[in-house]
Amino acid sequence: MHPCRPYRQEPRERRRWRPAIPSGAAKAVSDELTLRKDIVGQGTKLAASGLSQGTSGNLSTRCGAGFLITPSGTAYEGLTPADMVLLDMAGHYEHPLRPSSEWRFHRDIYVARPDIQAVVHVHPPYSTALAMCRMAIPAAHYMIAVGGGDSIRCAEYHTYGTQALSDAVLQALEGRLACLMANHGMIATGTTLVQAIWRAVEVENLARQYALALQVGKPVLLTDQEVTEVLEKFAHYGLMSVKP
Repeated sequence: MHPCRPYRQEPRERRRWRPAIPSGAAKAVSDELTLRKDIVGQGTKLAASGLSQGTSGNLSTRCGAGFLITPSGTAYEGLTPADMVLLDMAGHYEHPLRPSSEWRFHRDIYVARPDIQAVVHVHPPYSTALAMCRMAIPAAHYMIAVGGGDSIRCAEYHTYGTQALSDAVLQALEGRLACLMANHGMIATGTTLVQAIWRAVEVENLARQYALALQVGKPVLLTDQEVTEVLEKFAHYGLMSVKP
């Protein structure tokens, strides 16, 4: 249209046809936006929960055939839904921001564990303190069941962001839903971000209680049978019962 000519709407029969957006594609866009908003919302809760400080830690969730993850080195308080980086399972992305430097173990967890839909990686004080001592959390309390087994293992140390670290994390998570990372921090997983963060809070609480118990004396561990009974009961316990 000439910039000086008045706008005239075309008659209905002469308007140019435009294809409608397929309902499936529209739903996929809507679902992705919901997930982006969820990461932002849950990320802002990390500092208040004591799980994270500053820009430490990262969150991710499955999205279609790939996953969304927080960007590298950005404070959670300043994040927007558009800042979340979408990667495919080959690690490719098209975004002006770089994904978290720990994207590799997030990706490998999703590839190896179809039961996991969300991953939280944080550096809370007590879990990190035990990890610095390269100690696992044993079955000293029945809430050990939140990790899916009779212990919260500690993955071997490797430089952050490397494939070696990712391999060690997968080994520590075998048959588990959470683990510590030697000289590093903690990982918790879930069927939703809410569940993963809840699990991270519970693991940090276990780490605090275990550290205190070690100062008092020698903690008495639950037997295999006692842990099995708790695991069976936890199948219907609160957020533990949330399935994909």
